Amino acid sequence: MTGPRLFNVYCDESCHLEHDGVPVMAWGAITCPEGEVRAVAEAIRSLKAAHGLKPAFEAKWTKVSPAKAAFYLALIDLFLADDRLRFRGLVVPDKARLDHARFDQSHDDWYYKMYFTMLRPIFCAPHRYRIYLDVKDTRGGPKSRKLHDVLANSLLDFDRQTVDRVQQVRSHESELLQITDLLIGALTYANRGLATSPAKAAILERLRASLGQQALSRTSTFAATKFNILVWRAQEAAG
Repeated sequence: MTGPRLFNVYCDESCHLEHDGVPVMAWGAITCPEGEVRAVAEAIRSLKAAHGLKPAFEAKWTKVSPAKAAFYLALIDLFLADDRLRFRGLVVPDKARLDHARFDQSHDDWYYKMYFTMLRPIFCAPHRYRIYLDVKDTRGGPKSRKLHDVLANSLLDFDRQTVDRVQQVRSHESELLQITDLLIGALTYANRGLATSPAKAAILERLRASLGQQALSRTSTFAATKFNILVWRAQEAAG
């Protein structure tokens, strides 16, 4: 039997606001054994240096461009090849279909339910997990505490032995959070059907070539542990 291990989980979200004019929203998380985080981060910094970038360069989806396409493709290849890294994501294709009043909930209530839905398959007894969230705004502190409460209650983890930490980190200080941002960006881009950037399209094709042509737009099978997503549709939940 495998003994208890500690995993770090780096979480981010995209287009999560209710009325931001973007139909697709997504959550995602990179999981890595805690003892391997430094080695993975050093490998990513070495990759940056090999492509003429400073170690402190913050990789993120909004920075993908033709000039840096080779670096971002190499970063995707690093993720795909590294067995220490796994990705779990959740995509809502059309948030205009949400009907919070019907379920007597606020958008914030639903947001935390989706966060738990995204994270739930990651957790496995007897292992322990530390959740790290990207700093986005001044609500980050209360959001971290609320998410920890939701996870503890949903998992019946009242002594917080399974999820022992939920805290904020700044994405420019975390290479693993930067990969999370990149993969969520790819998910959102693919599910919006965009074709505005050849460099971003190349990333989608690299992921599809390795994971399957429907990997970014269809709910993954249970056996898909490297890259696993749930495409959540409001009408399915309403049935």
